Order: sequence, then C-alpha cells, then structure tokens
Amino acid sequence: MAFAAVTSSSSISTSFEQTKVSQLGLYQPLDRGHCLSTVLNVSRKRVAVKALNAEPKRNDSVVVAASTVVAPGEIAEVQVEVEDYEKLAKDLENASPLEIMDKALEKFGNDIAIAFSGAEDVALIEYAHLTGRPFRVFSLDTGRLNPETYKLFDAVEKQYGIHIEYMFPDAVEVQALVRTKGLFSFYEDGHQECCRVRKVRPLRRALKGLRAWVTGQRKDQSPGTRSEIPVVQVDPVFEGLEGGPGSLVKWNPVANVQGTDIWKFLRTMNVPVNSLHAQGYISIGCEPCTRPVLPGQHEREGRWWWEDATAKECGLHKGNIKEDNVNGNGTGAVKANGEATVTDIFNSQHVVSLNRQGIENLIKLEDRKETWLVVLYAPWCQFCQAMEGSYMELAEKLAGTGVKVAKFQADGDQKAFAQKELQLGSFPTILFYPKHSSRAVKYPSEKRDVESLLAFVNALR
Repeated sequence: MAFAAVTSSSSISTSFEQTKVSQLGLYQPLDRGHCLSTVLNVSRKRVAVKALNAEPKRNDSVVVAASTVVAPGEIAEVQVEVEDYEKLAKDLENASPLEIMDKALEKFGNDIAIAFSGAEDVALIEYAHLTGRPFRVFSLDTGRLNPETYKLFDAVEKQYGIHIEYMFPDAVEVQALVRTKGLFSFYEDGHQECCRVRKVRPLRRALKGLRAWVTGQRKDQSPGTRSEIPVVQVDPVFEGLEGGPGSLVKWNPVANVQGTDIWKFLRTMNVPVNSLHAQGYISIGCEPCTRPVLPGQHEREGRWWWEDATAKECGLHKGNIKEDNVNGNGTGAVKANGEATVTDIFNSQHVVSLNRQGIENLIKLEDRKETWLVVLYAPWCQFCQAMEGSYMELAEKLAGTGVKVAKFQADGDQKAFAQKELQLGSFPTILFYPKHSSRAVKYPSEKRDVESLLAFVNALR
C-alpha cells in the first residue's frame, strides 16, 4: 500500500506568526518549545517536535515547518513523496534490526516513537540508542502492572538518559468498568473490554500525535496472530497525526528475529531487563493476566491463559487477527485458493486419529474395554505444536498397556461441538476416558512434559 507523506503543489503565504507546536495526542513531551512556522496552504501539515532524549535545554530559535523558505511572491512546487511500504518491507526483509531501526528514525525523525512495554522491548531502545539518532519512547501504564515492571521503567530511563512518555487510561472509564463489573471481570467475559479501556484507547490518543511507531512484535511470539507480520507496514487499525486511513506507519524491526536471539542480544549488551524473566515470565503484561510458563509451553501461553490461542492479542495489534480466527473458525495460514498451508500434527503410528463420528461414539460408551487419552487440538496452534513431541513420546510409552492415545482436531467447524460436548476451553485440551465410566476427566495442569502426563494417566487407570 502506498503512503502519501506530502500533498500536491501549493502556494505559500509570506506572513509569519508565533504559534505553539500542537499537542501530540494527549501526551505532552518535555521541553517543548515555541516555533515560528510558515503558513502553508496545504491540506496536511508537518509538525516540529523536540525529541525527548535530545538536549533538554530550551531552544526558542525559529523552526521553519517547510523544508524550503521562498521569497515573497514566489510559488513553490512541493514534491509529492509516495512510499510503497509493501515494497520497502520486501527490501528490508533480510535487513538487521539495527538497519531497520535506523531507517525508521531517519525517515520520520521526531514524528515516530517506540512503544515500550517493559519486557524484551528494551532491545528496541538499545537498537535506537546504537543508531546515534534522537528517539522517543512511550509506554502504556494500565494501573495493573507488576512492581517489577515499574522498576524496569525507572532503570531504563536512567540507563539511556531519557524520559518515557507515559499514557494513562481515562479515570472515568476505569471507574465505570470496575464499579459495574468488578476488578476481575475479564476472567468471566474475556479480556478485550478491560484492554480496550486500559490500553487501546490510551494508545489511540498517543498515536494521533505521531506519523509512525515502533513495536517489538516477532513472528514467533503468538500463534495465529503474528506469524505474517512484515518489518514495516501501513498500520491497518490506528490513525496518525494527519488522520484517516494510511496516516500511520508501523515498524516491527525484530519481526524476523527469534526470541532466543533477542535474549542473546540483551545479555551481550548488558541492558536492564524485567526481573520477572528470572521467575519464568517471558511475555509480560498486566499482573492479573500474566503468569510464568512451564516446560512444554509456548511463551505467549502465559498471557490470558483461560482463552483461545487466536484471541491472545490485547487490541494494540488487532490488525494481526484474521477474521476467520476471530470467528473461531481459523485453521492457520490459508493460500489464495483456500487450501490450508498448515500441516497436521501428532502424526504417529501410536496416536489414533478420531473423526467426529469416532469421538461421538467414544463419549457414548458407558462400559469401555480400554481407557483413552485424547488431545483436542488445532494444528496451527503453537501451544499444541509445543507439546507434540512429549505427546507422541507418551503414546509410544503407553503402547501395549491398554491405554489408547488419540487426537481430535477441534477447531473450525468442530469447535462449537467440542466446546459444548468435550469441555474444550482452549487449545490444547487433554481428556482421559477411564474404563467403565462415561465421564471424561479433564487434565487440569499446564505441565505437558512426558512425566507429568504419564503421572496423570497412571493415577486414573
């Protein structure tokens, strides 16, 4: 998609007036000075803003908004700058995060800011620091963050000599939500409403003061939502300073970087990190919605663990969620002809593949001759993929013991049935069907290593 940075040719008035730089969204950068600007007769205006980590001394010198000053009576031709960001994303596909960050800061100057959440996003700040260019950082303080996250904010500000621009939720909206539904309504009706009040709306206000922003999204972070993110794109959801579709550019410098490589970089550069990482936390958000992950779990599984893998976005990157996944019918990436590109998992001679009729027959049996262990899964789900090895090893260990190990693909058209009849809450769900009983026992633990699963089976058979 092409993004027009400047409109077509316009006449320039010769009058000058003292003006204040307009406020960026609702967050106020420090040490903002006054500027004299030429009055441009154009539909889109450029705004001069002092970078937060630039020299803090106030400078009241004249700042000209136009790149060229013309004499009275002259007509200036303003060139139209059109950027094809799809092409740029392809050009930068194999570029390093440092090169991508440098390109972003060079291109947008003071009209771009880094979104800092207090986890691995410190890598973004380090990359920006290494470019040697001025940069700005903002963060969303939801009021529900861990104490360790606030301590990291302070350490990062001191390390880099910057002031993070904090955005806060509207107090009236938070008050209404809590008084109406309580402090933990998201456990019952999903996290989207709380995130909308505490994160999405403050972010929207922040981005209205920018032309571009930088995020720490990676392709390997979240199943079903981030596997196809480019290194740069026109933001599909939010609007920027100039307003309207296409007015905001989103940079993802570490999109193609593996999480393990991010951590190698952080250790090498010896930068501050959230102390929660040492306690098993990987993806860190608000305290009530974040927990450590266990062996065999995907990093994103520590966020909103009571919900489906396809819903694990707070709304800040809503454009990542494909409509089929929002409706619960997703099967992962799909080719143009509709053919699914995600191959099936749990393929083993020791794992029985059950279709709809097979699982229905199993749950109807009241006097089974054998016990069954069944995983309800979606092949695109990285949480399911993460336990594939341990589940197939378990099936091999149980071969010939009288325990049948099976799988049932419960996404797409089968999801509603699985939720109603098979206790499906999120992927993966593991069920044990004992002999002489029609009642299935749901595996209650998040530990999906072989030893834990085997202990569960042995305790019931």
